[in-house]
This record gives sequence, C-alpha cells and structure tokens, in this order.
Amino acid sequence: MKLAFRILAPVLVIVGSVWLAKYFISTKPEPRKMAVKPQITKVEATRLKPETFQVFVETQGTVRPRTTSVIIPEVSGRVMFVSPNFREGGYFEKGDVLLAIDPINYETAMIIAESSVAQAFRTLEEAKVSSKQAVENWQRVGKTTEPSDLVKKIPQLREAEARLRAAEAELEKAKRDLEKTKIKAPFAGRIAEQIVDIGQYVSQNTQLGRAFATDVMEVRLPLTNTELAFVDLPETFRGEPQAEIRREIQKAPEVSFRGIIGNHVGRWDGKIVRVDSSIDEMSRQLFVVAEVSDPYRYEKDDDSPPLKIGMFVDALVKGDKLENVFILPRQAVRIGGEVIVIKDDNTIRRQRVTPIFSEDKRIVIPAEGGGLKAGEVVCLTPLAYPANGAKVLPTIDGVTPDVETQGEIFGGKGGKGKRMKGVKGTNDSVGESSNAAKPAETAKRL
Repeated sequence: MKLAFRILAPVLVIVGSVWLAKYFISTKPEPRKMAVKPQITKVEATRLKPETFQVFVETQGTVRPRTTSVIIPEVSGRVMFVSPNFREGGYFEKGDVLLAIDPINYETAMIIAESSVAQAFRTLEEAKVSSKQAVENWQRVGKTTEPSDLVKKIPQLREAEARLRAAEAELEKAKRDLEKTKIKAPFAGRIAEQIVDIGQYVSQNTQLGRAFATDVMEVRLPLTNTELAFVDLPETFRGEPQAEIRREIQKAPEVSFRGIIGNHVGRWDGKIVRVDSSIDEMSRQLFVVAEVSDPYRYEKDDDSPPLKIGMFVDALVKGDKLENVFILPRQAVRIGGEVIVIKDDNTIRRQRVTPIFSEDKRIVIPAEGGGLKAGEVVCLTPLAYPANGAKVLPTIDGVTPDVETQGEIFGGKGGKGKRMKGVKGTNDSVGESSNAAKPAETAKRL
C-alpha cells in the first residue's frame, strides 16, 4: 500500500499541475488593444512668391590714410617752439604753425641781402649815368658815327643790372628761409608720430614727425570672382576722357562700414573709387579701394568714434538688385543644394535647386531655372531623414492648418470634428496632451 502511494503521488501531482496550467491558459483574459498614433511631424513652411533682392557683398579691410607726409624742415637750427597740437593724436588745420626754428641767423641773412640789393642798385644807377655821360662825350668831340657798346659802357651797365637781380634773388631766398623757420601744416590732418621736441637742433634731413590728412580715409577691400559678378566697379581705360572717368566714379557702388572700438560700435559710409590693376596671386581676389570722406568731423547726432588708422572694419558693398527671385533661409537648403517641397497632399519631395547668391542667413534662388516654381510650399524646418512621400503637418507662413485638414492627414474621413477611432483628441496624434479639448474647441483655439 505504501509502495503504491509512493508511485501514484508524483503522478497525481504532475497530472494536476498540467490540468491547472491548461485551465489558467484557457481562462486567461484577452489583452487590451491600444490604437497606434500616427507619427506626423510638425514643420514650418512658406509658399514661394517672386521677390526683389538687394545684393550686399560682405567683405573686410583695414583703414589707412589716403595722404601721409613725413615732416622735414627746409632750414637748419634749434627748435624754439612746438605747438600743443604737435603731439601724437593731435589735430591741426592747414597753415597752422607746428614748430618754429630759431630765426636769428635768417633774419641776419635777410638784412645782409637787403644791403646787397641797395649796393647793387647804387652801382646800376652809377652805370646808367656813366653810360649816358660817355655818349655825350662821344658827341662833344664831334663824332658823327654811332658809338660802340664799349664806348657807351653797355657791358658795365648789363653787369650792374645782373648784380642787382642776383642781390634781389638773394633777398627773396633770405625771406623764404626766414619764413621756413616756421613749419606750417600743408593740410588739415592729425599727427601720427612726433620725433623731435623743443630745444633739439635739426637740419634739413632731420625728420620732425609724421602726419596724415583727415579729409579722406581709404579701406582696401578684397572681392572674389563670384562677388564681382554682382558689383558694378568703376573701371577706367588709358586715354579715356575725364568726363567718362568722373561718370564712372559717380555711379560707383556705395559701401557701409562697421567697426568696434572698445564698447563703441562705429558706422561709416563710403564709396568705391578705384580698382587695383592686378588680381592678388595668393588669394586670387581683386582688391578695390573705398573712400570715407571726412570721418573725423564732429557730428552732433552721430555717436560713432573717430576712424582709426589700422582699424579692421567689416564692409557691405551695395551690389545689383536681383529681380524675380525666391529668398529662403539658409537652414531651408540642405547640404548638396536640396530643399524639401511639400505637395498638396502634405507629402514631401526633395528638390535640387541652383542658387545664384547666398549670404550668412539667406539664399537667393532664381524663379526661372532655379528648380522651384512660384506657389510651391517649401519646408523651413530642418529634417534629419526626409524621405520622399513622408507626411508632415505644415504651418505655412504662420497659418496653422484647421482640424478638418488634420483629420485628413491622420487618416479620418474628413468630416468636421471627426476623430480617429481610439484617439481621445485630435492633437493626441501629434504628441500633445491626451486631455485635449473637443475638435471644435481645438479648431477655435488654433
């Protein structure tokens, strides 16, 4: 009996376990089914329309003066006076006395020259009287022929006249030397460097300082071959009439400069006046020269700082005006020159385009021959993996689609207020809160 129980007990346990397992399997509840929400991407888009685009070519350059001069005296002597403006950074006007050299030696030379002129004048007058007396003596002795030049003392007269002219020339030179003891500014400008100071002896080869004119500053700007296609430069030819040259300069493009000095941002306006004669061999760029007129003059309503020599400035060169073009943000154009076009059924299509001009934030595409047509909708939101035929929910030029359109995108029948089966709210399918309002309220809120 015990043996039979030992044999049947395990068998009964196994059979009971199998039956219990089958019972649980057969009576298990059905799993709850959840509706899969469609993955629709919201994007920003714009509808293309032809526009006009003003080209501004971005470039950079360094400020330099158009006129620079090294101040050198024409006379020698000790510096007796230095103007307060003859300091580095000082301003001066044309004709201002910058330095003065001791004039005593040149005043003495002028007095001596005046004495020489008086002596030469006296000698000339005596020669005239002597010549006249010689002719009278010739006639008094009964000579009827014309006396020779030697008899009339013409050589002595001419010598006296030459000595008078030489003395007068020496006097003029002495006066000029005396005037040159005052070093005057040849133009209105600014001191770049002061080399000598009061009490120093200077000669004709001594450099007193360096100055530059403040009437015009120049900026040399590089332009690439592509940028040159949009800028009308003032090109001139050898032997061209001056009237044509002036006309070319007048229609030269304008330039706007921007520079930073400390916490101050300066802005100046200029104009391209000439073009270099050759293309730079290293950069393969053509340099043009723009001028800024009178950048140091004080203007009450202008808070820009004075333009500094050697300052690095950004420049915007006004170029051509492009007609009948599409203007897109740079992020709308993918690497490889492709844009994403949204079709009427809100599916996307990758389209290759051919831009004609680009800048940091915008790209310009021609309306004809650029790959796009007026009225097409272009996606502005960058997509990581845009597949042709994928559906999106576009907001076109700030206008969000209504609920009816959303229902069509989500696979509904399109009736107003229709919802997908198993979806509590219209906005649930695009990842919004499940506690969304009713479709009509959602449309009103949008």
